[in-house]
Amino acid sequence: MKVGFIGLGIMGRPMAKNLVKAGHDVVVFDFNKEAVEDLVSCGATSAANGKEVASQVEVVITMVPNSPHVRSAVLGKDGVAEGAKPGLVLIDMSSIDPTESKAIGAEAAKFGIEMLDAPVSGGEPKAIDGTLSVMVGGKKELFDKYYDMLMVMAGSVVYVGELGSGNVAKLANQIVVAVNIAAVSEALTFAKKAGTDPELVYQAIRGGLAGSTVMDAKAPMILARNFKPGFRIELHIKDLNNALNAAHAISSPVPLTGQLMEIMQGLKADGYEKEDHSSIVKYYEKIANTTVES
Repeated sequence: MKVGFIGLGIMGRPMAKNLVKAGHDVVVFDFNKEAVEDLVSCGATSAANGKEVASQVEVVITMVPNSPHVRSAVLGKDGVAEGAKPGLVLIDMSSIDPTESKAIGAEAAKFGIEMLDAPVSGGEPKAIDGTLSVMVGGKKELFDKYYDMLMVMAGSVVYVGELGSGNVAKLANQIVVAVNIAAVSEALTFAKKAGTDPELVYQAIRGGLAGSTVMDAKAPMILARNFKPGFRIELHIKDLNNALNAAHAISSPVPLTGQLMEIMQGLKADGYEKEDHSSIVKYYEKIANTTVES
């Protein structure tokens, strides 16, 4: 399949590589020339802009930071819409506000473009090994048509509902992940402050009801003081901001999300926004005057 891919960042680059490895004919664009050259060295073809990408393919994937970037990539100058032939399919795999997914989809339809929103979860490690979780909104027949292609980049691809539903699911995911990391951080800080080895506490509780994928991914990083970003604090702030906006628009209270936003804003103020979201523990360490490590 001839696939366009726009956005070769920390997630997009390995995702595009997996499409190339699977034998798809991939045309890429990014403002980062080094990233483009890396993909070309793997067998992709480069394009000068989104318009040029769209003119060569049947489906375009966008993987960019937030709603304005998707809007610009699709509807802006030299964007996808300018190069699209009627029937082009846009699969936006960015994590954005679901109301914007619907709005962009409606405007893209005027150019004969059909759209799926298909945000991902799993961070850089799962993007590299092709085991991301993908949540998809849009027409079911489009989902069925591109399911196999999406599975090249994923361990699971799940249809959620109409356009925008993929991003609703992603924001729900980001709420759960943020609150879970905070709970792990709070518990390990408590253990350390109480004089009990937090590593042993982690091992004691991970097999019970408190255990989770988040705990097993983030507790070892916290204990090793490894805050190399798999998913940066600043990106989680972006997602929680979208969650707060979307929830407030429908009068759905999200008090824990609001609390986590303030914790992450505090971490950003302390200069940790480029670190992994496991750095949430640093908020607890600061207020408890301790350091979580074995």
